[in-house]
Amino acid sequence: MGIFDFVKSGVREMMIARPDAAKHLIVYKHPDQNVPFWSQLTVDSDECALFFKDGRYVGYLPTGRHTLQTQNIPFLNNLVNKFTGGDVFIAEIFFVKTQPVRGVPFGGPLESMEDPILYEFVTPRIFGEFSLVVVDPVRFVVGYHGQCGGSGDNDVVLSWIKGKFFMSVKTVIGQVCAQQQKSLLNLGGMSMELGARIVQSAPNLEEIGCKILEIGNFNINFSAEDQKLLREANKARGEARRGIGVAQDTARAKQFELDQRFQQDARYVQQLAGNWQNYAAGQAMIGAGQGMAQGGDGGGVAGLGAQVAIGAGLAQAMNPAHAAQGQPQFVPPHMQQQGYPGAPQQGYPGAPQQGYPGAPQAAPAAGPSIEQRLERLADLKNKGLITDEEFQARKAKILEEI
Repeated sequence: MGIFDFVKSGVREMMIARPDAAKHLIVYKHPDQNVPFWSQLTVDSDECALFFKDGRYVGYLPTGRHTLQTQNIPFLNNLVNKFTGGDVFIAEIFFVKTQPVRGVPFGGPLESMEDPILYEFVTPRIFGEFSLVVVDPVRFVVGYHGQCGGSGDNDVVLSWIKGKFFMSVKTVIGQVCAQQQKSLLNLGGMSMELGARIVQSAPNLEEIGCKILEIGNFNINFSAEDQKLLREANKARGEARRGIGVAQDTARAKQFELDQRFQQDARYVQQLAGNWQNYAAGQAMIGAGQGMAQGGDGGGVAGLGAQVAIGAGLAQAMNPAHAAQGQPQFVPPHMQQQGYPGAPQQGYPGAPQQGYPGAPQAAPAAGPSIEQRLERLADLKNKGLITDEEFQARKAKILEEI
């Protein structure tokens, strides 16, 4: 008997519910879209009933037994078919499970993805099982009906859900690796963390109204070829980083050496030389002396003579009286009379004339005594301006002059 015959016969009740053979389905669609008023619709405790018309959501009924009439269910007014005199409404009725679906196994490769650290493309593989629940039945039915064609087969529905799950896993892996700057090689030890992140937020499942409740036996691995590719790339990266580290350490050591030398030179200039010019001249004298001690560069007597001349010239440049020496060192015989500026003074008759060969030279100005120099050196050491090693070395040089 057709639905119109059923209405015309005066029978005012029709039972609508999910049949026992379809209790396991996540989504069950009632086969008849023509539903008479006063029908009794039963919704089980683990589901809800959704009404659609022309692909648009119209209304929702929770768990319980409902009499389908406009007085107690106002949204049915949008479904009334006036052709039958207002005794029939037309709608698609979906029963959707709202209790968790547990123990759903999964396994297989994700899509190819680039390692954010090693810049190699590989294909991770994931295995395990998950539990899920439909948190937005309307969104789930819209996606289900569009993607699965209203299939009444759980395998088809779960395959659709798993596809969304795999996309979510790939998204979460990419986010975690990028945020923590970790290679895909580290994924093996991050199973628990990744599982928790997927449970917290699985973007591709949220868009179809599903939520992952838990993930069990979660495992991520790679094929032998991908594993080898990542390990070789990681080895090359490690060698490059070691080279950079060695170069940085060498540069730091050189900078430390230069800083120490600068501090030492500044201390010498302040306490001993008086200015940078004198200090530089002193350093040159030391270099000349070291060259003489080593016998020069193979130049023999001529080389030694040149080094002695350099040292003498630098010593003369360091002499404070050098700046005042503007007088000539040799006076021609025709200019050897007194009265011109800078002429040598003769103090007694027959005094020896300056400038002849073998004339006696004026004695150099007396400098600090050895005792004074040792006291000065000890004072510098007590003030911390020179080290013990420097003190001993300079003390030995002074004592050698005795």
